[in-house]
Amino acid sequence: MQQLKIPGNANMDKEHALEEMMGKLGDFGKYQGFQFFLHVLAALTAGLHMLSLVTVAAVPEHRCALPGIDSSNYTAPWNSSLVLDAIPLNDHGKLESCVMYGENRTLETCTSWVYDTQYFSSSRGIEWDFVCSRRWMGAAAQTGYMFGVVIGSVVLGRMCDKIGRKTVFVWAGILQLIFGASVAFSTDYYMFIAIRFLYGIFGSGSYIAGFVLTMELVGPSRRTLCGVTFQVMFAIGIMLLAAWGYLIDNRFYLQILYGLHAVILLPHWFLMDESPRWLWTQGRARECVAIIKKALKMNKSTENIDASSLVSQCKAKSAKYANEEPSGTADLFKTPNMLRKTLIICGCWFANSVVYYGLSLNTGKLNGNPYLIFFLMGVVEMPSYVIIVFYLDRVGHRALISAMMLFGGISCLVVVALPHGSMAATAVVMVGKLFISGSYSIIYKYSAELFPTVVRSSGVGLGSMCASVSGALTPLISLLDTLNPKIPTILFAFLALLSGFSTFFLPETIGRDLPQSIDDGEKFGVGDNCFTNCSGRRMSQESVDIPETLVPLDGTEKKQ
Repeated sequence: MQQLKIPGNANMDKEHALEEMMGKLGDFGKYQGFQFFLHVLAALTAGLHMLSLVTVAAVPEHRCALPGIDSSNYTAPWNSSLVLDAIPLNDHGKLESCVMYGENRTLETCTSWVYDTQYFSSSRGIEWDFVCSRRWMGAAAQTGYMFGVVIGSVVLGRMCDKIGRKTVFVWAGILQLIFGASVAFSTDYYMFIAIRFLYGIFGSGSYIAGFVLTMELVGPSRRTLCGVTFQVMFAIGIMLLAAWGYLIDNRFYLQILYGLHAVILLPHWFLMDESPRWLWTQGRARECVAIIKKALKMNKSTENIDASSLVSQCKAKSAKYANEEPSGTADLFKTPNMLRKTLIICGCWFANSVVYYGLSLNTGKLNGNPYLIFFLMGVVEMPSYVIIVFYLDRVGHRALISAMMLFGGISCLVVVALPHGSMAATAVVMVGKLFISGSYSIIYKYSAELFPTVVRSSGVGLGSMCASVSGALTPLISLLDTLNPKIPTILFAFLALLSGFSTFFLPETIGRDLPQSIDDGEKFGVGDNCFTNCSGRRMSQESVDIPETLVPLDGTEKKQ
């Protein structure tokens, strides 16, 4: 899922025939455009599945159910004198949601609740009372899904390399359809958690495979744009989630509908091709060449390829390099410079994920129509992606990701200082989401360029794991608002600011020959940081650009 450059001669020799063949396709023709359209649909379904609990398990404004006043057929108005006499007000002038007055005006804890049905009349949060002392149940449901994403990112990512990207893509689509619909039928809370865990494993599986397929098919000049388009489609999935929630106020049918979106991925078995690069590395040269021929024909290219010669070269290279000793994740921690870069970039993955999902999952706490607010949460991501497309290769990866994380952290601090639930606070949250979305999308490409080729997949996979774990912890961090409503937002701000500042110590990668070996990785960027070279210009004019080469990935990454 990233741009990979291989400067060394050995791997360049190894992949020369493949790169020559892929180069005949051009960077982005009609064939690549059609395949990319098929791949990117997976990002739309991933965004929709990832945050589905925002609507199907929504917890609207609530208060204690008053004995003798509220019943199954009647709920007293919030502002009635009976309610105001029976329930105290909180610091914000609203009814307390977890306590009411008992005998002699002593405070008693609620045992049942009534809900404001202005926006939600059916949800798991209402059905199972995800409120007060039971709030952990709603947080655990999202955490269960995100831990499924952690497992899926590891298992499905490796399966992409074992059995193929296309196979994983389609099977993940089938299983997200099955589990996405099955979760609607859960009658028991713990069954609900178990199915959501399985739902999480496959909910982003097609995204993983689709991103890899795109990055291995399109040319260097289009990889940044295609990568950003995946993020755009993820945001559109969020917007679609809000739109369907607004139109369908029934948690059962809504969840079924969310699951059915995976149907759009099933025809891919007949329409989508396997990655030629993956087929080549598996020694399946005939299939690889057949796809390239098909692509050249669709692109109306006059280029010709010598199929028999390529098949022979593939077999020879596969035999020659069959016994190569691979490097692993442990190599990222063995030398000081590599260790420092690994820890910083993993911290960035962690911080971006926790702030992104923290802001997204807490939209229900903002005043106003929750569907509109959540829809706008998807809309505000768009300007950040436009900024990235136009400025990433001009300003530099380090400068842009640092600035966006720092501005995102500052936005969180401003929210803490503003009146709770005010329109100003909502607006600043939107600004924070804009910046953190931008930095999140940059980190994919930046991580891939920082790690040397021999451990690039392992490094990005490690970062992805950090993002998945922090995404799973985010709902639990949000529970800290029971101690003080400002604590979660302060933590989000601290993590964004700390990680944004830490990127000052990373090297710039634009215009650099990227590292190949572990030794290259240790030497790469020494002395190049924001304090010595903040402009992003080359520190040496002696290096020359080299062709950009992709190698198969065994790691995974996603806005998980």
